[in-house]
Amino acid sequence: MRTEFQRDRDRIIHCKSFRRLKHKTQVFIAPLGDHYVTRLTHTLEVSQIARSIARALNLNEDLVEAISLAHDLGHTPFGHAGEDVLNELYHGGFRHNEQSLRVVDLLEKSGSGLNLTWEVRDGILKHSKTREGILDTTSDLPSTLEGQVCRVADSVAYINHDIGDALRAGVIVESDLPQSAVSVLGLTHSARINTMVCDIIDQSWGATGSDGPEPPAITMSREVLDAANTMREFLFKQVYEVQTAREETERAKLTLRYLFEYFAKNPDKLPAEYTTGDDAERGVVDYIAGMTDNYAMGVAEELGAPTATRRC
Repeated sequence: MRTEFQRDRDRIIHCKSFRRLKHKTQVFIAPLGDHYVTRLTHTLEVSQIARSIARALNLNEDLVEAISLAHDLGHTPFGHAGEDVLNELYHGGFRHNEQSLRVVDLLEKSGSGLNLTWEVRDGILKHSKTREGILDTTSDLPSTLEGQVCRVADSVAYINHDIGDALRAGVIVESDLPQSAVSVLGLTHSARINTMVCDIIDQSWGATGSDGPEPPAITMSREVLDAANTMREFLFKQVYEVQTAREETERAKLTLRYLFEYFAKNPDKLPAEYTTGDDAERGVVDYIAGMTDNYAMGVAEELGAPTATRRC
């Protein structure tokens, strides 16, 4: 018999929003290559890492898998660039973790939602971290240890695969990586993953019910955490902020601005499922946030968007 979390997992992987992740940007918009990370491959890597940690700590693997698979369902087209645009334009603001919860609660299955357990919903809502560091805040942590595992696994995944994509794109070379972090974490993708995952397991042993800190928490050693945060800060400065200034990113932002303004002025042009409720702009946000990169560009072209917004 399936557990309730296995049921949640199955509902997530069969929903439309999950399938669309394969055509949504992780970091690099319209990359010329087949091996760049997408939002879907990121999600699958988070799930793998989270399950490995949960298994070692004797936590619920089905719960961490369900949270991991759903945590980014609310991400916009064009990655964080798209999120920034919707946060700027929508009067209620926009955060992808809140949108992910909205997707599973209200938008999937023609408005009836997926009826997920509160543990999965809590983990989805609270997976995001501050800009300052991976474990720099203890406020608004997930209520379950499994949710905390997914929160840290998200960082482990993106720090490492974003390095690989940046190297592949020629944005950085290996010698650019901060040596203080490399000496602790390792030079290769697999070495860094192994170092971080093993450290999380070693430092979170109290979560198994064995001897450990009270209350148990998912954590990292100071040495590995400092190295991971150093690598994360390097990525922000040398990759993410560089990507923000690229022509493709600016074009993507213009595309979403055009779509938002068009549908805000013409709500009757929205698909029927996005026209319910008193807040018309909420439906616009829901529609745009659910688009894939190519679909957003295609709709903008069909609506007569200026040339500057067209194909990236």
